[in-house]
Amino acid sequence: MQQKTIEYIPEQSLTVIYPVKEEFLNLAGSMQGGLICAALDNTFGHLCYLVTDKVPIATIDISTTFHRPIFLGDTLKTVARIQSKGKTTIHLIGEAFNNDNKLIATAVTNYIILPPSK
Repeated sequence: MQQKTIEYIPEQSLTVIYPVKEEFLNLAGSMQGGLICAALDNTFGHLCYLVTDKVPIATIDISTTFHRPIFLGDTLKTVARIQSKGKTTIHLIGEAFNNDNKLIATAVTNYIILPPSK
């Protein structure tokens, strides 16, 4: 997925945008939900990578709720925020918006901080 970072607030949040392309559409003509979830997961992972000083991380779980569709030519703006960060896990929340700043999806996730590779 083509992405562009818009804002990073250290130790707090990351905002990334993704263009809605034709190959991302489902039969109804809107962006497929799995790809919206993937965009959120990409943003979550990028934020975790930044706040852990680039140590290995992995998604434990992700739960996404869809609020409205987004269509071709629009831009999906994802905002990931850290809710809590421990020694081994990071809990995050996220939101996705369209160009009109209408809520498209929300998500919660947990990441595990893995031991550094040897």
